[in-house]
Amino acid sequence: MTLVLGIESSCDETAVALVTDDRRILAERIASQEAEHRPFGGVVPELAARAHAERLAPMLEAVLAEAGVTLADVDAIAATAGPGLIGGVMVGLVTGKALAFASGKPLHGINHLEGHALSPRLVDPGLGFPYLLLLVSGGHCQLIAVEGVGRYRRLATTIDDAAGEAFDKVAKMLGLGFPGGPAVERAAMAGNPKAVPLPRPLIGSGEPHFSFAGLKTAVLRATETGRHETADIAASFQQAVCDCLEDRARRAIRAMPEASALVVAGGVAANSAIRTTLERLAAAHGLPFIAPPLRLCTDNAAMIAWAAQERIAAGLTPDADPQARPRWPLDPAAEPVRGAGVKA
Repeated sequence: MTLVLGIESSCDETAVALVTDDRRILAERIASQEAEHRPFGGVVPELAARAHAERLAPMLEAVLAEAGVTLADVDAIAATAGPGLIGGVMVGLVTGKALAFASGKPLHGINHLEGHALSPRLVDPGLGFPYLLLLVSGGHCQLIAVEGVGRYRRLATTIDDAAGEAFDKVAKMLGLGFPGGPAVERAAMAGNPKAVPLPRPLIGSGEPHFSFAGLKTAVLRATETGRHETADIAASFQQAVCDCLEDRARRAIRAMPEASALVVAGGVAANSAIRTTLERLAAAHGLPFIAPPLRLCTDNAAMIAWAAQERIAAGLTPDADPQARPRWPLDPAAEPVRGAGVKA
């Protein structure tokens, strides 16, 4: 048995997990920072980094104790090396480096996006390469051909806001609180998704990418009129996002006929309306639809440890001295996208 200790600290969740190569999560801890950031309506990077530094050591001790192992029993250590808020990434990565140095064990600096991309395989051993991945989170919205471990081909990305970012900003406009994604979903349950006419950017376009900035602006305008109920705006916005994701994913399915499945991952994949939309789309194209359990959609350390397990099994050698990166595309060879800048 190969045992990997994973550390995740790229945004506002501090997480530690122990994962075996036969897909068992022996122990894990996730500490949310919702209370710290709620007064500001979003994540404050300096507060996030401080919280990671305060919580990481006791969480590491707790996870090892729960699994009944010591650092000497661990075969490798994996820590998120990016992309993310650089202060938080540095806290987790430096901790990983210290543990690796003290124990003499190898350190794998893991791309946070690779953790999301491979997380469905942690719970579904039957998921084979290649598969089409819709990665939807607070900072990213991409369609990726996952061709193998370490082999990712970007098919589409956002040219402005990510879907999760749009959810958070709409929640703030509507006064729904933080975190925004779950708050919008709750409000939408009581609303009419057809009540507010909102745009569907790039639907039907020959361009493969996503765009949510115009939709977000339209929500602001609808809010300012005072003519619509909050629940109706939330429901109409959520439906517009679902329609955009469905249209862009449909285009990618047609562009990737070899895909074994349609897979969704990332924090926004926890949204039930989005899951239902994508499941229906996959069925219409004769594809299995695969999504991790909700607890593995949001940021967690099990996916980081599992990504290291996948890389070990594939015979990939880790960098001798991984560096913290605020930006780290899964497909660095992908052509730049208009307007996307560093989000490409």
